[in-house]
Amino acid sequence: MNMHRLSIPVSQVSEIETRVLDATKIALEKWGVERFTVSDVCELANVSRATLYRLFPGGKEVLLEALHVRSLDEFFKTLLSRAENSTSLEDLLVRCVVSATTELRNDEHLAMMLATEPGTTLMQFTIDGLSRIVRVASAYLAPLAAQYIPKREADALVEVLARLVISYFLTPSERFDFTSEASVKKFLNTHVNIHEFSN
Repeated sequence: MNMHRLSIPVSQVSEIETRVLDATKIALEKWGVERFTVSDVCELANVSRATLYRLFPGGKEVLLEALHVRSLDEFFKTLLSRAENSTSLEDLLVRCVVSATTELRNDEHLAMMLATEPGTTLMQFTIDGLSRIVRVASAYLAPLAAQYIPKREADALVEVLARLVISYFLTPSERFDFTSEASVKKFLNTHVNIHEFSN
């Protein structure tokens, strides 16, 4: 069964909003979450404070939230592109797990934030951000899995795998490499038994 592109409605981002969010990302990398200011972002983006506050009412916290939303959207769009043309539930899940883990490991911004702001960054994967990650993962990926299994089971399966990917990314295993298709297949068949879902 071929995968159809999943269209998730996302708000249209203007060129100036993109510039401001790009500047926010740079400011985070240069000064960290606590030290960067709205003025830093304005200078990097070459916009006035009035313009920034018009686009992002609330300032710094709203900027950080918007950046997180954009990052999640980009991340799962990448997963969708890799999941297209999957031929089975196993193939779909393997592609998603491998792609997600590879993207996380290769994300230089994330690596830098984990090194310089470990507490704040880890919160985005655990207490503060995990439920949102699971919701977005389900919105993007559960409809694809639901082509093979009932929707309720698809939602549950995507949630379990999202939590596993995050856990294994933050605490890598010596036994399983989630960037390897063969290793992921072995893990799924041993610990998840996806064939039971697809029967």
